[in-house]
Amino acid sequence: MNITADNLALRLREKLGPTELEVLDESADHAGHAGSNGSAFGTHFRVRIASPLFTGKPRVARHRLVYDALQEFIDQGVHAIAIEVL
Repeated sequence: MNITADNLALRLREKLGPTELEVLDESADHAGHAGSNGSAFGTHFRVRIASPLFTGKPRVARHRLVYDALQEFIDQGVHAIAIEVL
C-alpha cells in the first residue's frame, strides 16, 4: 500500500467521520532526519482534524483515536504524525 496523504485522509474519514480534515505530507521537510525513507514522501504527516467523536474527550484521548485509526500506516513506515485537533 502506498502511504500518501490521500490514503491517510480516507482512513480518517472512514474511522472518525471528521467535520474538518486536512492531511499534509511534510516528509520532504524532514529529508535526512530520523525516520526518513529517502524518497521525500510517506514518512512525516500533519493532520488537522475535527470530529464529533472528540466531544468530551481530553487531548490525549483525541490523539489516541487518530493514532489508532492510522496504526496500519504507522506499522508500514509512517515515522511521525503531528496532530492538530480543531
